[in-house]
Amino acid sequence: MSRRFSTMVTRHHGRSAPRLCSVALLLALAACDNAEKAVPSAGRPVQVVMVEASKLAAGVELSGEIQAEKTVSLAFRIAGRITERPVNVGDRITPGQIVAKLDRTIETNAVTAARAALEAARGEVATARNTFERQERLMGQGFTTRPRFDAAQKAQETAQAALETAEAQLELAQDRLGFTDLRADVAGVVTARSAEPGEVVQPGQAIVQIAREDGRDAVFNVPARLLEAKTGDPLVTVRLAEAPGISAIGRIREIAPQADPVTRTFQVRVGLQDPPEAMRLGSTVVGSVETTSAAIMSIPAKALTQSGTAPAVWIVDPATSTVSLRPIDILRFDPDHVVVSQGLVPGETIVAGGVQALHPGQRVAPLAPGASAANTAARAPG
Repeated sequence: MSRRFSTMVTRHHGRSAPRLCSVALLLALAACDNAEKAVPSAGRPVQVVMVEASKLAAGVELSGEIQAEKTVSLAFRIAGRITERPVNVGDRITPGQIVAKLDRTIETNAVTAARAALEAARGEVATARNTFERQERLMGQGFTTRPRFDAAQKAQETAQAALETAEAQLELAQDRLGFTDLRADVAGVVTARSAEPGEVVQPGQAIVQIAREDGRDAVFNVPARLLEAKTGDPLVTVRLAEAPGISAIGRIREIAPQADPVTRTFQVRVGLQDPPEAMRLGSTVVGSVETTSAAIMSIPAKALTQSGTAPAVWIVDPATSTVSLRPIDILRFDPDHVVVSQGLVPGETIVAGGVQALHPGQRVAPLAPGASAANTAARAPG
């Protein structure tokens, strides 16, 4: 009985062994197939960034000097020989102060002659008035003729006109005498002198130049390319070259309409707001201003790849998490970033890390910020 049972068991196991091996093999193949399908469904881990529009800011520094906002040239109104010039370059001038004098001989004689002419005119007026009054009385009594009366009246009017002319001539002579003293009408500092005592000068010829104290400018010679990049009304910071801690701020007040024929630069005047006393006229200063460009898009340099010979980036489709290659135009290469001029739209997502092993239509899995695509790929299953 026992022998028969053992024989039946042996035969049963002998027929089931091949079947069990087949089942195990099918289960192993199914597990491998499922593993292979799980990897691509998860997507290749990559680092991504979102494209954002921004503005490039660049600092510009130029060297210049302090000048007066307004400069006045003082000149005589009449011709003459200079006898005195009591001021020199660097002197401070107050309103009404005499800065030069002319020889007064001719003008003094003219005033004397004008006064004498005025006295003579006054005598003529008195004589003509008496004659007219007498003719007027005689005319009322009928003892004179109409022609004599009219002549007396005309003589009185002529004498009165001559008196008015003499008064005007005297006033003119006195004015010319006053013009022999050249007085300043503003407060400032003498920056130049153009005539010396003993010289004969003409009307309007500059004698001294005064820098007014009511404003100071920082003057710079600016290349044309910087003026083209200027937008709005930027604030300019001006510092003393020998003492950078002393500074003032200002805004561009004037830009020369024509370039300098030698340097091909444009003179720009920056009006300073409450400049410190240490910023004296002629001091060397350094002006700095930040300029911003139009809206641009900057992407990490490691996101750049190639499409043929043209630069390109991988664009991530947010709906399917697949990538496609798109050519772009490069405006500028920086050490860590690339400035893109065309080809991208703000808000798009691009691959910034792991671009070497991608192919069009491949599914990707964006990594969390700070994660490494290489480490994540290494930990991914088979």
